Amino acid sequence: MTICNVERMEMEVEILNEVIELMPQKALWLKGRKMVLMADLHFGKINHFRKSGIPVPPQVNDKNTETLISILQATQPERVLFLGDLFHSHYNEEWEVLGQVRRHFVSCSFELVLGNHDILSALQYERNNLQVHVGEYRLGNFLLTHEPLEDIPEGMYNLSGHIHPAVQLRGTGRQSVTLPCFYFGKQQGILPAFGSFTGTARIKPKKDDRIFVIAENKVIAYPHV
Repeated sequence: MTICNVERMEMEVEILNEVIELMPQKALWLKGRKMVLMADLHFGKINHFRKSGIPVPPQVNDKNTETLISILQATQPERVLFLGDLFHSHYNEEWEVLGQVRRHFVSCSFELVLGNHDILSALQYERNNLQVHVGEYRLGNFLLTHEPLEDIPEGMYNLSGHIHPAVQLRGTGRQSVTLPCFYFGKQQGILPAFGSFTGTARIKPKKDDRIFVIAENKVIAYPHV
């Protein structure tokens, strides 16, 4: 398997006095905590579709795995926390590939906040030494969840996934393109879907929201008023 190098970049945001690096591979790097956050990997989705007779190219699986490994090699984290939908559905052989990645990075803790697609048995998570959090997980003043919270306590900030956020960029004439993005509101941040076969949902940014678009392996601040 060929592993692509991760090109580090300088795009950062500061939330609750914590500096967070936005990676073009659709992950967050909390350097001070030596921790990586990512959401909606949906591993196994390709295999799930192929078993149903839908001709999806298997190479997409390799791309997701290679990107995950590249992030881990570049950051050397002590913890990786998945914000839900790590695996798409019922067990298939792609779960074993994910287990191989887990066993390769033995010094790193792998953790999962359960999402609506995470329906594997507890035995499968235990077998791959994956620590599971049910509901919301508190990390300092951050509340880590799969689905965005509706009510967030004062002084807390919610980081989540589930939405697969994207924004539409318009060019001259009727040209437009929809790109995945990081979204940061006053008390809530939403990560783009890590998986490359997940789809997106367009969001409408408000005036004070901070949006960072992912395009051509770069993270770019989204200009809006």
